[in-house]
Formats: sequence, C-alpha cells, structure tokens
Amino acid sequence: MAKKDSTYQQAELAKAEVILSCIELTENLEFFTNELAFKIETIFPADNPKVTVLIGYGLRLRLQVGVNDNPGQLRIERFGQGNQSIIAPNGTKIEFVDISLPVPLPANQPILVVNRIASENAWQVGRAGMRYRDLIPERQGGRFIASHIHIPNGGPVPDYVHYHKIRFQLIYCYKGWAKLVYQDQGEPFYLKAGDCVLQPPQIRHRVLESSEGLEVVEVGCPAEHETYAEHEMTLPNAIVDTGKEYFAQQFVHHIAQESAREPWRIKGFHARNLGIGKATLGIVGAYVVSPIIDILRESAEPTLLKHDEEFLFLFILKGGLEFFIDGQETLNLKEGDSVTIPAGLFHGILSCSNDAEFLEVRLSDDFSSIKIKHQ
Repeated sequence: MAKKDSTYQQAELAKAEVILSCIELTENLEFFTNELAFKIETIFPADNPKVTVLIGYGLRLRLQVGVNDNPGQLRIERFGQGNQSIIAPNGTKIEFVDISLPVPLPANQPILVVNRIASENAWQVGRAGMRYRDLIPERQGGRFIASHIHIPNGGPVPDYVHYHKIRFQLIYCYKGWAKLVYQDQGEPFYLKAGDCVLQPPQIRHRVLESSEGLEVVEVGCPAEHETYAEHEMTLPNAIVDTGKEYFAQQFVHHIAQESAREPWRIKGFHARNLGIGKATLGIVGAYVVSPIIDILRESAEPTLLKHDEEFLFLFILKGGLEFFIDGQETLNLKEGDSVTIPAGLFHGILSCSNDAEFLEVRLSDDFSSIKIKHQ
C-alpha cells in the first residue's frame, strides 16, 4: 500500500492553474480582486511583482506578465444576477451566466416521426454497454429528446451523484426495475415496470442498481443539456422534504400499483395520470392510456383530434393500435413503436387490441386547444 498511498499524497499536493497573460500586473490584480472577488494566494517577486496566483469560484488563476498573447476567457456561474460579459484590463473575457434563469431552448421544429422497433437500425450501443433507440432523431430542432434505453445485464450501475440543467425530464420504467436515490426524497427505492419519475431541474440523483433486461423510456427538453457531477452531496442525504420545489417543479415517483384510472379525452379510453402536470405547473402532461373495451365497442365512429401545442409523443407499451394521421397511410403501431405528432394534423385511433396500452407525453398538460371531429 505504500506506493499507492505515496501516489495519492502526491496527487493531493499537486495543483493546477489556468495561466492568463497580461502586460501589467497591478491594474489586472485590482480588477480580479475587486470586481470578481478573487483572493490572492501568492504574489512574487516582492519588489516588482510579475506573477500572482488567485483563487475563487473553484479556480486557481495565474496572472503572469508576458507569458503569451492569449488573455483567455472565463465562464462564471452565479445566481440571480443576470447574464453579462465584461473584459478585464488584460483582455480576458469574463462571461457571467445566471443559473436561476430558465434553460435556453432551441426553436421548436416539429415534424411527424414514426419510429419502429423492428427497424434494422433501431438500436445502437451507448455508454456502459447500454442500448439506445433514438425515438426522435431530428430532435425537433434540438428542443425535445425521447430515448428507449435497454440495459441487458443487471447488477450495480457505475453511476455517481449528478444533476441536469433541463426544462423537464421524465423516466418511465417499461420493463424490469431500477434502484434509485434522489436528493431530499429519503432512502433509495425501486422504480418498477409501470412506474415513472419526474426529475426536476438540478435535483441530485443516482442510479444504484438495475435488473437484467431493464428498459425505460426517457423524454426530456431540451435535447442537449448539461450534466454536472455533484462532489459535495452524498445520497441519501439527511433532509427529507417530499414537497420541495426545484425551479418551480416537484419530484414525482408515480407507483403504478397505487394509481387509479380516470377518463381520457376520447370516449372508450381511460388513463393513469402520472402526476407530471401538477408537479410541473401544467408544463408537461404524462399518461398511460388503455381502452375500456365495452364502451369502445359502443362508439359508432372514431374520434379524430388535432392540437396546437409544442409536443405530442406516444409510445406503445402493449398490444397494438390502428392509427390514423392526415395525409398518411393507416399506421399499424405495435409494442415498442412510437409516434410524434406535430400540431395541426388530425389523428386518432381507428381500432386497438383489447390489451393495448400506450404512454402519452404532451405539452402542455391541459391541451386546451385540441379540436375534435368524427371521421
């Protein structure tokens, strides 16, 4: 162990610095200490300083006279003070990013997407041996992402405490189970088939373990978002506050076995409300929909809908649907297939198997602009 301990001690003693060049030290030192609140760690030589090392924001900066002609750029995150850029006397650009502001979103570019699980190119191998299906390859211009994720081998997951800068992110457990732990939500728990979690923006969390053959459907906005490792907090943490808000959203752990069904917006179907609408103040709605066979048989003709909202996504969990979309041949959607429907297209279920079940994710939750007609 002596060699290992020695290596560890050497790593602990080692320090890294970002070098910023300058022509004159005094003016720049005053700027970085007064304007940016960095603190002096060292400065030399005493009679005519040419180098100073500053610490702040988790950084070590080495201001050094005459190193090179590149003054560099800094990005500083802070809370509640707006976005701003300023230039230091030596030319270093400082970009302030307000982490209290909403996540910037790409312009929405909705298109019709039908994704088949039987497609030859359906699956790709991702990180840690996980298999991925990109259910919206075009990502609606980068605004939304939906992924079908499969972990073939069960056991401990090499994850760490982390968080995401997102607008919203939900995970529906399709098959198997995963053991998860979340900030302020108590002890680790099992997310089982049919269950769902809403991960509010920046909630710390970790995946601990999974069953063999775990499959989940993950839907989020924006498609590309930043993930941060959390080095200070261990989970579970000491605080339990199940009603806590994270950027105006609440954590949701929907348990399928404890939920009731309510009427869906089309006669002949009912749904499990996953509680996402309430937790996001109506930004997102998520439901698991299935037919009420006796009522469905009484319906004389299918109901067709269209919407004027940001996003409508369906993933077939069980059985099959005969699905109509304006301008398209009738779609026979089977288990594992998905469809993303843009605004303005009439669409609807022409028929379905008795065991049909599908996940619906929509923005906004109330879908007040839905228009209905009969075929």
